[in-house]
Amino acid sequence: MEKASTAFSASIFTAISLLVSTLYTQGVEGSIIGVNYGTVANNLPPPEQVARFLSESTIISSVRLFDTNTDILRAFAHTGIAVTVTATNDQIPNLTRIEFAQEWLKLNVRPYIPATNIVRIFVGNEVISTAKQIVNSKPGILSGSSPPSTGKFRQGYDTHVLKPLLSFLRDTNSPFMINPYPFFGSSPETLDYALFRPGSAGVVVDENTRLSYTNMLDAQLDSVFSAMKLLGFSDVEIVISETGWPSLGDSSQAGVDAESAAQYNRNLMQHVTSGGGTPLMPNRTFETYIFALFNEDLKPGPTCERNFGLFPAGHDSGVRYWNPKVNSSCSQQIPPCCIFLSPYNRGSNNF
Repeated sequence: MEKASTAFSASIFTAISLLVSTLYTQGVEGSIIGVNYGTVANNLPPPEQVARFLSESTIISSVRLFDTNTDILRAFAHTGIAVTVTATNDQIPNLTRIEFAQEWLKLNVRPYIPATNIVRIFVGNEVISTAKQIVNSKPGILSGSSPPSTGKFRQGYDTHVLKPLLSFLRDTNSPFMINPYPFFGSSPETLDYALFRPGSAGVVVDENTRLSYTNMLDAQLDSVFSAMKLLGFSDVEIVISETGWPSLGDSSQAGVDAESAAQYNRNLMQHVTSGGGTPLMPNRTFETYIFALFNEDLKPGPTCERNFGLFPAGHDSGVRYWNPKVNSSCSQQIPPCCIFLSPYNRGSNNF
């Protein structure tokens, strides 16, 4: 691994340490379903309307921001929704200095608490890997992931980056945030497996453990768990900081439609809150952040990158579909990818 990467990783640890030592943030125990609130768009609804909608008309209990947007932080005041803010990648080198870290907190966090329930600070976004997905083979940080029991981190990243990071997370009782995206690991042949459709996809058996996998998300999570266990950190909590499915994409991509997006998000929520866990991590739930709240029309890259939103971003179309009574019986009136956001019966998992 290049020396520059190692040095930058050291900067991240220093920055995190300084922020943690100067601000106590409460845990988010019980916060299961969250959403990533990206703003790379020019047609988003007002933050006040977004905050009111999420708090009053959905089961979303946590929001992750990719910066410290003043208007958004003020909008979420007194909503009770747990908010995670992010120190951007370009700020990381300066955050290694205690004076800058204290000033950053003074300007970007302290003015909003306790009215806004800021519970976590992310230092950077996708810093270790430039890939959106953390568990797919190229160019993610795993050198092996199939079968899940053979998961291991890439050589160089394992001892120089991941081991000290996981050690720090253990010492601070913090979770390891990962971005599993079955969409990016799927093909026409594995689409049902990626969308939690085991009836048609069949079951994949890990030949080492003889454990059965009915969906790709479990396989991705267990691959990361195996890699963590190999380094001696099976006790560090895993949080799904990003996962989602686009409702529109390029013709070469399979399953890029609103129906598939709705099915993935709906099945995802049922799965991570069911208490079933994964084959290697049974009998547990996963704190999960869906990517993303809105389509973001200014994002670069392929078409799918601009269409991961649970809602279209335009003010008229987005707000028009914000119906707290949304359910499967009204799918003709709203985009299918929005259906699952209405309140649901947690006991029966009926959306």
